[in-house]
Amino acid sequence: MGIKLVSEPSEEPVTLEEAKKHLRVDISDDDSLITSLIMAAREHAEAITRRALITQTWELSLDIWPYGSEIIIPLPPLQKVDSIKYTDSAGVEHMLDLNICIIDTKEEPGRIVLKNEYSWPSETLQAADAVHIRFTAGYGNAGNVPQTIKQAILLMIGWWYEQRETAIIGSVAREVPMAAEALLWPYRVLRWL
Repeated sequence: MGIKLVSEPSEEPVTLEEAKKHLRVDISDDDSLITSLIMAAREHAEAITRRALITQTWELSLDIWPYGSEIIIPLPPLQKVDSIKYTDSAGVEHMLDLNICIIDTKEEPGRIVLKNEYSWPSETLQAADAVHIRFTAGYGNAGNVPQTIKQAILLMIGWWYEQRETAIIGSVAREVPMAAEALLWPYRVLRWL
């Protein structure tokens, strides 16, 4: 099983202007640094919560069909399943008809559930990396990301902006403030594969 990013988010949950206001920075000298901190903070928040924050497309790869009737889709919130493809032992790629499935976007994490009268295809699959599920996940645009997550991102940006080195000679080592992690903790997905 594996997962890879197909298309990046088109925006960040926090704008450069919002970050600069939080940092109390009026000049543009550090704009590229702050922009990179915004991206790093979003990626860190996504890693901690195991969520996609802004709309993005991913591909989940499986070696075999599940034994049950459902496939759990990581990185909620699931917006939609774009396609399910599988490759048989002869190397021929097939497209699964999504009409035989219920795409559950309300559950977190989302899931694909076979309708009662259907089963997974019976063709013998290739030995590995046989099933590919392309899906779109995320809250949508920046305006839909929970404010608590945005605040955690701003705290991380502020911390990293002030602490540009991992160690400062003559001072006590400190980590990213626990407040940022505490803000993200309620959004952490505990079950996803």
